[in-house]
Order: sequence, then structure tokens, then C-alpha cells
Amino acid sequence: MSEKMKNILALSIILQVITVKLLALAPEFIEKYYSNGIYPFISAGFRYAFGWVPFSVGDVFYTLAGIFVFRFLIRNTRCLFRRPWYFLREILIVLSFAYFSFHLFWGMNYYRPPLHQTLDIGSKYTTEELLSFTEKLINRTNNIHQKLTDNDSVLVKLPYSRREIYDMSVLGYREISSENPHFSYAPESIKSSLFSLPLTYMGYSGYLNPFTNEAQVNSLQLDYRYPLISCHEEAHQIGFSAENEANFIGYLAATANKDPYFKFSGYAYMLRYCLNEVYRRDREAFARLKEQVHRGILKNYEEAAMFWSKYENPAEPVFKNTFNAYLKANNQTDGIKTYSYVVALLVNYHKKYPF
Repeated sequence: MSEKMKNILALSIILQVITVKLLALAPEFIEKYYSNGIYPFISAGFRYAFGWVPFSVGDVFYTLAGIFVFRFLIRNTRCLFRRPWYFLREILIVLSFAYFSFHLFWGMNYYRPPLHQTLDIGSKYTTEELLSFTEKLINRTNNIHQKLTDNDSVLVKLPYSRREIYDMSVLGYREISSENPHFSYAPESIKSSLFSLPLTYMGYSGYLNPFTNEAQVNSLQLDYRYPLISCHEEAHQIGFSAENEANFIGYLAATANKDPYFKFSGYAYMLRYCLNEVYRRDREAFARLKEQVHRGILKNYEEAAMFWSKYENPAEPVFKNTFNAYLKANNQTDGIKTYSYVVALLVNYHKKYPF
């Protein structure tokens, strides 16, 4: 490759960034021509290509990429001082390629219109609406918990393997896609991450690999949340990049599943979000509502909290702040706080479609 071409490739990242920021100003264009245009073909193509492989191809790719980067830095550190443009240019070429691939293969979904507009529901709610919905959600979660345990003080244990959960997770998407084709999901490509231990120390339950479109789940803990988390990562695959929207769609898929353990996972997971929001708004109402929750459900929450507490470390906030910055750089202006927006989607969706 000529020196001139290398310079063009390195500097192309400037034009790419400008192009992405301009396209971000036209979310309807992104929705029509990318999210519902070329992206479904790109996503399905990757899932057909890698979904059958029993291990995470993306994790192997990241490992090899890390080795090559480390090798490059070791071999070319001297160039930083002797030939600084050469050193910087090589890095910019890699960044330009990664930036282009990321946005082409998945990242432009960050700039599509918010989900509440697509579903034609509101984005705001009152405290009274929150309390009413949370009480209904408690009743729904308690009822399913009772059916699964026949004892309001026993926590729910999943009777399935990780592979069985992955295979079952697509069934809920079949149910919700019959009414909303935006949620169509086939073929599946969901796997346990090879980096589950590092993910746990970083405080993450899973992630989507944007370069292979594989949904990665942290497999170290198999608790009540596993079905919902699997559905959450699959929501990313079908083009919903925002974390709050993936949580909400994962909830729809989990609770639409005919399996009661999936339903419990969806309802119990979202109940925590609602209770947290009630606590933030009205402490007395929170105490009253918490008393209504089955003790067994609270034990499920405690089980998950105890697991994560074992892996707390000084580096975890660094990773969380990095992810927070990543979200803000990709049109999630509130960063990690956008997770709480899922409550608005829940309340307003069930206002339109009651239990």
C-alpha cells in the first residue's frame, strides 16, 4: 500500500466522525434506511455465519486483536520519537477501520428514534402511575413465584442449563414479533462469553460483539436473571442499541415466553427497577410496597447481590466510567443513568396494553 493511500486511510476517520454526527441529526433517515433497511441483512448474515459455531468467534477475534496491538506497541515504541507520524498513522488506520466497521455493522442503531415513538407510547409518567403499576407488577411477580415454588419464602432456582436457556430465549421473540415485526429475531447467535470472569470483575452481565453480531452472556452465575439477560443481549442484535430499550424489549420477550421461569425472570428483574424508582420518589410508599413482595423474591435479589459483591474491586468503577463515557459518545446523553428510563417504557406500555 502506498504512503499516500495510508495517509488517506488514516485521516479518513475525521470525515467518518463528521458523517456520523450529521446522520445522527436525521433519526428518521437512520430508522428507514439503516435500522429497517440494510442492518437486518447485515445482522442476519453475521448470525448465519457465526451462530452455528459453539464458541464465541468475537471473543477469539478480540484476543487476537489484543495480541497484535501489544505486538505492534512493543515493536514500534521507538518510532513514537523517531517517526511520530508513522506511529500515529498506523494507529489511526486501525481506528478508522474499527470506527467504520462498528457503525456499519451495528453502531448506527444508536441514532434511530427512541422506542417510545416507535411504539406510540408516552415517555413521562407520574408518581401515582408508577405506584399503581408497581403494585400490579408485584402481584404478577408474586403469582408466578408462588406457582414455581409453592412457598412465598423460597427463592426460584432455574432448572435449565445455559444452552437450554439460549435455545428457549428465541421463543418469546416469536410471540412478540407476530404483533410487531420490529422484534423479529432469527437466526439466533447467543453464547457464553469466553471472558466471563473478566466481565464479572468489570461488573457486566453480558455484551454484544458489534463486529460479529454475537450476543455474549456472562456465564459465571446462573440465577433468576439469566433468561432476561439473554433476551436483553438478543434485543441488541436486532438493532436496539440503547440499554434501556434492550432491557424493555428483553422484558417483553421473556414475559411473552410460555415458560414460567422466563416470565418470572422478566417480571422480577423489572420489579427491581420499579422499586428503585419508587424508593427515589417516595420512601414511605417503597416500604409499603416492599412488604408486599414475597420473601422468596427478595432472596433472589439478595442472591444476585451477594454474587456481585464477591467480585467488587477497585478497577470496577473505572470500567463503569469508561462504559458511561462510551454511552454518552453514542447518543446516550445520560450515560448509564439511561437504564432507569426503562421504567417509563414499562409504565406507558402497560398503560396502553394493560396486564
